[in-house]
Amino acid sequence: MRIWQYAGAVLAVSVTLALGGCGTESSEPDDTTAEDTMSSTDPSDSASQSMSGSASSSGPALPQVAQDAVADLAGMLGVDASEVDVVRVEQVTWRDGSIGCAEPGSMYTQALVDGQRVVLSAGGREYEYHAGGSRDAFHCENPTE
Repeated sequence: MRIWQYAGAVLAVSVTLALGGCGTESSEPDDTTAEDTMSSTDPSDSASQSMSGSASSSGPALPQVAQDAVADLAGMLGVDASEVDVVRVEQVTWRDGSIGCAEPGSMYTQALVDGQRVVLSAGGREYEYHAGGSRDAFHCENPTE
């Protein structure tokens, strides 16, 4: 009978120690919510740096991605770069490898991609350029994000 008492005591101590390891270090509730720990993957929630005016204006220096986009659009339209206005430059996190410019029937890497969106204006029309990962800025005719 004594062996059963000893086995019961060992079992009780083991269970107590095992369950004690499942608790938290502090008895205070954690103030972190799911909202605090999640990062935004929606490009529309990203930080935006507004830069209006022509590409050659003497304002703040344009980021390289915007300079590249201006040069590409000016070449595509056959106009001088001074006729292209930078509407805004945004840092974004694209949802996948399409970099916000998915084409129907194409497959893309399913991973978040840090990048930029550059919105330009020329001849009364706006144009979007996307960049991200190792891909330089390109004209996105039909943005999906």
